Amino acid sequence: MSWLGAALILTACTWAGFEFAKQLTERPRQLRQLRTALQSFEAEIMYGMNPLPDASQKISSQLPAPVSFLFRHFAGYLKQGERNVDEAWAKSLDHVWPLTALAFREKEILRQFGTTLGRHEKMQQQKQIRLAMIHLEKEEQEAKEKEKRYEKMAKSLGFLSGLLIIVMFI
Repeated sequence: MSWLGAALILTACTWAGFEFAKQLTERPRQLRQLRTALQSFEAEIMYGMNPLPDASQKISSQLPAPVSFLFRHFAGYLKQGERNVDEAWAKSLDHVWPLTALAFREKEILRQFGTTLGRHEKMQQQKQIRLAMIHLEKEEQEAKEKEKRYEKMAKSLGFLSGLLIIVMFI
C-alpha cells in the first residue's frame, strides 16, 4: 500500500509540474493567436467594412480556442443588444479569461484596447489596433523567454518535489 501511495504522490507532483510547463508553452502561442486575430480584425474593419459583430463572428470562426471564444462572446453580446461596445468587450474578456494561459498584463492591454472599440473613426481605430498588437508582441517575446528559461525547470521540479515528499514520509 505504501508503494501505491508513493507512486500516486510522484505522479501527482510530476503532473503538476507538467501542467505548469504547459501554461508556459501556451502563453506565447495564445499571444501569437491574439495578434493574428487583431490583424484580421483590422482587415475586417478597414477593408471589409464589416460591423463589429459580423467581423468578430468571422474572426472567431478562423481561430482556435480559447482565443476564438473571446471574439465569439463579443459578437454574441453585441448581437444580443449590448449597446456599450467596451462593456461587451470587458464582459467577453472576463468570461473567457479563466480559460486562457495569459497573464494580467495581457488582460489590461486587451481591456484598454476594448475601450477604444467603436469610438473612433477608421484611421484612429487602425492605430489603436496596431498599438495593441505592438504591446502584445512585446509580451509574446517576454513569454518566449520565460518559457525557455522555466519550462524544463518546472517539469523537473514537479518530479523532484514528488520525490522529496516521498522521502520525507519514509
